[in-house]
Amino acid sequence: MNPSPPPAVARVRRAVRAVILTDDNRILLCRFSFPHPAVPLGATVVWAAPGGGVEPGELPLAALRRELHEETGLVLDADPPHVWHQEVATPGRPDGFDGLVNDYFLVRTAPFDPRGAFSDDELAAEHISAMRWWPHADITAYAGTDLFSPRDIATPLAALIVGDIPDTPLLLGL
Repeated sequence: MNPSPPPAVARVRRAVRAVILTDDNRILLCRFSFPHPAVPLGATVVWAAPGGGVEPGELPLAALRRELHEETGLVLDADPPHVWHQEVATPGRPDGFDGLVNDYFLVRTAPFDPRGAFSDDELAAEHISAMRWWPHADITAYAGTDLFSPRDIATPLAALIVGDIPDTPLLLGL
């Protein structure tokens, strides 16, 4: 996969995301609605891994732990491996960001009911309208109008499912 060119812009949103895989290889994805930074201009929704922005002075894994607690209720006992890195230029967004950098970490867990510290109203304020456990086959066969982030999530996800954990984060495209 060829990554998008690195954002050469003034305001880049740095985010961390968890590729949460169950023992039966389903992935938890959040349905984000525009104007969330994960949703590109011209789209209305995108299914993406849970996570969010890294606050100023916050370490990435601390941000990941905070975001997972807020959104899903999942508590990490160990530092997960950093498996993917994504850089996307998004100039002219209404939220003021001109680029997005996502770092993805692999979390293996038993299935659970995602219910974090955030109320439904707080999740809605974060533009999260749903959470769903997706089997890989459903992502591969999806023919609806919603987008995934990354668009070709099925390919790098397949590698993680078979245990191919990269030594250095795989560079992802849009």
